[in-house]
Amino acid sequence: MSLTIGISNPAAVTIGGKTAATINAISAAEADASAEALGIEKEESNQVRTGGPAQEESKTESSDNLSVTVKMLLKRMQELQKQMQEQQQQLAAAQAASYPTPEAKSQVVMSIQGQIAQTSGEMMQVSAALLKEMSKGSSSGNLVSTTA
Repeated sequence: MSLTIGISNPAAVTIGGKTAATINAISAAEADASAEALGIEKEESNQVRTGGPAQEESKTESSDNLSVTVKMLLKRMQELQKQMQEQQQQLAAAQAASYPTPEAKSQVVMSIQGQIAQTSGEMMQVSAALLKEMSKGSSSGNLVSTTA
């Protein structure tokens, strides 16, 4: 079970005296540093990152134009996409597995399908919030990248 809380001004929220953007940036920097130290290769993604010398110039320019809210929504969308992939893998495994009765298999598959539906609904909510946030800036001349 997951809990989603909507905050009207997430930039104003502080945790331990630090904003969410600061915490996310520190967390991302630590993850990048530890992956680099271990020599683990990261997959190419469309993740919006802040700071760091390894960024391409175009990514730096586009992330500077995004508000903290948009960055948080993009990060949440990526989390939900990852969660959806995991649930789809669980569904495939459940469909391939053998169960004592057809009813047992049906219950397991339906349960996972319910989780996928919930995640899909959350993705739609985040997409709507992201669209709303990004359209606020469209009147000021910001460009929105439609590549995924």
